Amino acid sequence: MFKKVLILSASAGAGHTRAAQALERAFMEMGAAEEVKHVDALEYTTKIFKAIASKAYIDLVNKAPHMLGWFYDVMDKPWKNERLMQAIDMLNTQPLVRLINKYQPDLAVCTHFTPADMISWLKEKKTLTCHLAIVVTDFDIHANWLSRYCDRYFVALDETGVHLEKLGIPADRITVSGIPVDPVFARRKDKAAMRLKFGLRQDKTTILVSAGGFGVGPVENLITALLDLQHEAQIVAVCGKSEELKRKLENLAERVPAGHRVTVRVVGYTTDMDEYMAAADMLVGKTGGLTTSEALARDLIMVVVNPIPGQEERNADHLLEEGAALRCNNLPAIAFKIDRLLDDPARMAAMKKNIQRLARPRAAYDIVSTLLQLKSAAQR
Repeated sequence: MFKKVLILSASAGAGHTRAAQALERAFMEMGAAEEVKHVDALEYTTKIFKAIASKAYIDLVNKAPHMLGWFYDVMDKPWKNERLMQAIDMLNTQPLVRLINKYQPDLAVCTHFTPADMISWLKEKKTLTCHLAIVVTDFDIHANWLSRYCDRYFVALDETGVHLEKLGIPADRITVSGIPVDPVFARRKDKAAMRLKFGLRQDKTTILVSAGGFGVGPVENLITALLDLQHEAQIVAVCGKSEELKRKLENLAERVPAGHRVTVRVVGYTTDMDEYMAAADMLVGKTGGLTTSEALARDLIMVVVNPIPGQEERNADHLLEEGAALRCNNLPAIAFKIDRLLDDPARMAAMKKNIQRLARPRAAYDIVSTLLQLKSAAQR
């Protein structure tokens, strides 16, 4: 058992936080630590740094996603920008550094690279002696995640582990665990029971549309395009925290003619995403690392639309390569692509098998178990 575990995330997008919450819950359920503290690192940074990492990020996703992709590629130079990024982080994260030094954990687990940078720097300066675990929250590895003082990397895929090895990380410091999702995803839930709970039809194809934790992306246009489906379907649109998007979609849903073969149900921010996923047949949306991992855990075919250039496009590439998703680059064709898939049960069955092979619903538990084994081995 660990004495003090510090889990560090960053609210730059919802996925890093959800991964940290999943690990926190796993530590507590498994009795793996006397004390577990989860901190959003951005709450301990300068106002400008926080604004750039959170609000500016969301603005770019909506207004200039290709700029994000350009920046992602420019910065993906392994080990070359290490000191520059560390210097920038140091200028903006002094409150975080003080918190870490005061808490003095014996294990730090980072689901974002900024706090991992700070832990690594403190270890280098020998003001901190804790073990550092980095949990990569996308399927690919970016140079920003690299750390010379990380004791264990947890990654989603075998390919990602091989990539890390080629970048100089010893194989015995890499574990292919999957991305940690809430442990609730490790518990099977009956599709019929979940549809009954949410008042959904049992006999209709159920399509979940996710706007992500912050309600970003052209969701209104996407729902409009899905109304052209020829199959009977019910769309459940989850809007995240955007009240404006929720109002727009509710107005759209009210305009759908009575008796139309496609119906629309609008849901605001919810903590029941695992149950909505259990009720669904497929998920339409972007390929954030956490959303993708949750969909895999719930056996959902993904239809990828407008992934953010950079990490989400790479996530989508992995899903497509493994035969676990469709991609639609042109919204007017999305109904056609889904109808064609629904007309091909053999193809759907093959995709389901691929999804089950990729799914890691117990990743949070597996990560905690591995860390406990490392601690036990170090004490011998």
